[in-house]
Amino acid sequence: MNMIKLGKPVKDISINKSTNIQNIFNEMAKSGGFESRNLADGLEILTSMIQDKKCSRFISFVGAIIATGLRGIIKDMIKKKMFNAVITTCGALDHDIARYFSNYREGSFTLDDKELASKKIHRLGNVLVPLKSYGPLIEEKMQQILERAYKKGKKEMSTADITNEIGKNLGDNSFLYWAYKNKIPVIVPGIMDGAVGSQIWLFVQKHRDFKLNMLSDADLLSELIFKAKKTGALMIGGGISKHHTLWWNQFRGGLDYALYITTAQEFDGSLSGALVREAISWGKVTPHAKQTTIHAEATTILPFLYSALLSKLKQ
Repeated sequence: MNMIKLGKPVKDISINKSTNIQNIFNEMAKSGGFESRNLADGLEILTSMIQDKKCSRFISFVGAIIATGLRGIIKDMIKKKMFNAVITTCGALDHDIARYFSNYREGSFTLDDKELASKKIHRLGNVLVPLKSYGPLIEEKMQQILERAYKKGKKEMSTADITNEIGKNLGDNSFLYWAYKNKIPVIVPGIMDGAVGSQIWLFVQKHRDFKLNMLSDADLLSELIFKAKKTGALMIGGGISKHHTLWWNQFRGGLDYALYITTAQEFDGSLSGALVREAISWGKVTPHAKQTTIHAEATTILPFLYSALLSKLKQ
């Protein structure tokens, strides 16, 4: 029988007007208090992962957060080259294009959706997306981007190639632009599930010799995975972006660092609700990995986590 080993005494958090963000995280690490401990552990894991020169680092995230101000933090992390590869959903591409060329608006969860529909406004939680800022705009821009690439002889592209082409046509406030500029591949395993994917399909109706080659994305991921001495991932939200990150890392025995932020609960057996530790049983995270799951809404928690990270990295 394993003997229960008691940890250090729980200490009260002490904050005054001169306490900085890093000190707050240090206090949370000593508090023994529920989710605060996971948040403090997450900072240590993320810091170690980014400082580890032998580690190939992945970031995965769901598209919805790019519709919010969190897009700025995602962009900054990619601009600072904190990660070597991005795995995301088609919605992230849609929102990055739409917000580069237009604006979304603040709204409320309690607005009348029938009235919004009559005014041609989409609602994404408490973010309002005017129709003119989304579908028609993305159609116009994507057809232009694909046509330019096609005329240059690019008649077969992976999702990483397509996101690279999009980034090339955007600018400073776009995460896709900085991924393109820093040569960080952005892979979208579910690219057909969104506006950009629909535009690729429409483009093919006019250009029957154009091919979307998603197996080329697999070649790129296998090269990243098999040459890596260590791997780590920051996974924001669940679904296909999280699973694709875990899936590919199983081929090298699992992630050595893993930090997952989610609001989902594990008791329905969903992938989104599955804690990082469950992935150990599948060989997607190593048994000795530095890992934790933070149960929190990403737009609330990531700004504080990122601020503390910059403080620790002195960036």
